[in-house]
Amino acid sequence: MASINLIEAFQEFKDAENIDRPTLMKVVEDVFKTLLRKKYGSDENFDVIVNAEKGDLEILRHRIIVEDGDVMDPNEEIAYSDAIKIEPDFEVGEELFEEIDLFDFGRRAILAAKQTLASRIGDLKKNVLVKKYADKVGELVSAEVYQVWKKEILLVDEENNELLLPRSEQIPQDFFKKGDTVRAVVKKVELKNNNPVIIISRTHPTFLAKLLEVEVPEIFDGLITIRKIVREPGERAKVAVESFDDRIDPVGACVGMKGSRIHGIVRELKNENIDVINFTTNIQLLIQRALTPAKISKITIGQDGEHADVYLPSDQVSLAIGKRGVNIKLACELTGLDIDVFRDNDEEEDSQYDIDLEEFVDEIDGWVIEELKRIGCDTARAVLQLSASELERRTDLEKETIDEIRRVLQEEFDRE
Repeated sequence: MASINLIEAFQEFKDAENIDRPTLMKVVEDVFKTLLRKKYGSDENFDVIVNAEKGDLEILRHRIIVEDGDVMDPNEEIAYSDAIKIEPDFEVGEELFEEIDLFDFGRRAILAAKQTLASRIGDLKKNVLVKKYADKVGELVSAEVYQVWKKEILLVDEENNELLLPRSEQIPQDFFKKGDTVRAVVKKVELKNNNPVIIISRTHPTFLAKLLEVEVPEIFDGLITIRKIVREPGERAKVAVESFDDRIDPVGACVGMKGSRIHGIVRELKNENIDVINFTTNIQLLIQRALTPAKISKITIGQDGEHADVYLPSDQVSLAIGKRGVNIKLACELTGLDIDVFRDNDEEEDSQYDIDLEEFVDEIDGWVIEELKRIGCDTARAVLQLSASELERRTDLEKETIDEIRRVLQEEFDRE
């Protein structure tokens, strides 16, 4: 049988390690029984014996030996004179087993069978892959970067299955090259042109949840539960946690001694700031914790229960809002409320907000910020309230530098 060169088709068996042998053997049997039906009109009296390990098969035909001239169905019976040509010791009434030579099917039929077999096994592989990763949605996986494109990255897992990490699922500061190991969560499994496409993500809140589960044994053991995670990937995240054991401080357990547990996660997330807070059903207290690190003076919840007005000291407003409004945006997502921030005094700028200079470290050099702080300007509005000439007189900064600083700060307010 091996001489017919079906080895290439059977080689798929050895590659398809995730497909169970009975399923594979059934596929091969079905393919060749189809071949038998086309040639003989029936497969009732044929046995297809598959040896998946060796990569070969044999087809046995069994018929009853009858007297010459008494053959009613050539698929079930064989004349005595024909039977003794195969083995002279046969007698009428015995059952004859005869091996079918694949050459009898013809070259074209065999090629068609090989193509069908390869196609069926390919479909099985796809189905196994889809099921495997469909069961892993939301799970943490590691894969190696195989190819980097502009809009996505192709990775391969330990079994050489292909995974896709689209640009939209990457942290903005992510930079990977071929051979790097990447951790992410399985987001979804799609079928495109009948081919499985496995999408992984590093921006999904579940990614942070799984990293916490790895770093914090209490979460893995179920002693601490994560109630909600909201993220602005690469910038800030807020995690509400709750403990079912009064002896365990959920925030302290997640952060670890001197931040030992959270630091590794922060590095993985490209220095994303992570605020871990205690979950509570007290909505006012939850808002207060959600607006960390700002200190709140007063909170008023709207009658509709969907809106909150938060009043803070002047120097805390910028902290509550955060750069580009990220902090308050995440607080709204975490609490499920629309939150408006106000100063808790009657100044003319009651509804205005300020921004801490530390929020501009990406655009303004650290030494420049320190120089501005030296003269008492620690917020954006404090800087803009001074004229360019006054800043030039009181600091060691060049006029061009001052003009650039004022432009950056003013653009931030204009955007808001």
